[in-house]
Amino acid sequence: MLTKRENLMETIKGGKPDRFVKQYEAFEILMEAPMAGPMPMPGETVKNAWGITFSWPEGQLGSFPVHDDEHRVLKDITTWKEVVKAPPIETSDEAWAAAVAHAEAIDRKDKFVTAFIAPGLFEMTHHLMGVEDALMSFYEEPEDMLELIEYLADYELRYAEEYLKHVKVDAILHHDDWGSQISTFMSPAMFEEFLLPSYKKIYKFWKDNGVEIIMHHSDSYAATLIPYMIDMGMDIWQGVMNTNDIPVIIEKYGKDITFMGGIHSGLVDFPTWTPEVIAKQVEETCKANGYKYFIPCQTSGLPIESFSGVNAAIDLEIDRMSQEIF
Repeated sequence: MLTKRENLMETIKGGKPDRFVKQYEAFEILMEAPMAGPMPMPGETVKNAWGITFSWPEGQLGSFPVHDDEHRVLKDITTWKEVVKAPPIETSDEAWAAAVAHAEAIDRKDKFVTAFIAPGLFEMTHHLMGVEDALMSFYEEPEDMLELIEYLADYELRYAEEYLKHVKVDAILHHDDWGSQISTFMSPAMFEEFLLPSYKKIYKFWKDNGVEIIMHHSDSYAATLIPYMIDMGMDIWQGVMNTNDIPVIIEKYGKDITFMGGIHSGLVDFPTWTPEVIAKQVEETCKANGYKYFIPCQTSGLPIESFSGVNAAIDLEIDRMSQEIF
């Protein structure tokens, strides 16, 4: 029987896996590494190190930045150089000790030691100024927007450099949502102009320093951006929704990139979920997409659930499909 790591590698290479990869099972994600927090807990409102205020209202499934006039960090993109100040990056061994300890406890023959990087470049632009202002700035002030993205990318590169000084990383899970369920937030041409160059630099740096797997989360429609995902060095697109035609993109691009998702979190992770609902979603997903260049997974960007028992039920059904198909 292959290890989790071996089975994943067979899957993404189009080889001979002996079962479906179960969601994130091959990745041990280090959540202890110092980041530009803090992030709120349910019911809290906090300001992070960039000055962005996040609120997590009671009864909601997550937090989001507050963008009224009082709390929005960047009100005018043309003033970003005066307003946006990157926070210091933790360098002390003490700050990284918990992440180091977690990494040292992982069996690397079985799992990839995985760095978690969030938010991404596009998300940072709208965290700073709001979604509408960010999207308009791509059109109205392209030079300033490009400079801001390059500034944010430079910060990411310095953070990656510091990360690798402390922890030997096998993989990264990088977040940046690039679309809604039905469309991308920008045209492919605009994505190529503004985001592709910086992501090529960032992902090349990780790869040049021994990282084997670049996994990028965007739970969205983004089929039109796949050529750029490949160009920037992504190995796995995590979060691929079934609003993309997954069998078609596997056939077209599978030799160059693997697709991880297909199990829409909104259809399985809700208060009144049942084993029958999950069984149906998992079976349809596995049978439609197969096991080469595809990993069945909730579209959510971490191995988490909003309602207790969902992920265990998904894993159980993936096991059932492995027994049936393999």
